[in-house]
Amino acid sequence: MGFILSWLISALAIAITAYLLPGVRLSGFLAAMGTAAVLGLVNAIIKPLLLILTLPITIITLGLFTLVINAVLIMLTSAIVPGFEVSGFWQALLFSLVLVVVNYLLGLIF
Repeated sequence: MGFILSWLISALAIAITAYLLPGVRLSGFLAAMGTAAVLGLVNAIIKPLLLILTLPITIITLGLFTLVINAVLIMLTSAIVPGFEVSGFWQALLFSLVLVVVNYLLGLIF
């Protein structure tokens, strides 16, 4: 039950964030649920590999390169999920930052 609630909260956070930002298009809540699932899988499988491969540059930039990795993973998710489109890198970067805040706020509420 906790997994499904977490998935729905993530989908709601993605829907709210897509509504707030120009340059991010979401066709509906079903697309938000698919985006939440794919983004969760991408973050679980690909992100650790990218963090290990880019460890030197991440250390040099004091961890700020992790934001670039997050934006790239959101763009990858946008390429995979139909109904979820991000117009460019900067929009993906802004989407990742706003998504963290919205997810945190929804976590406090629920």
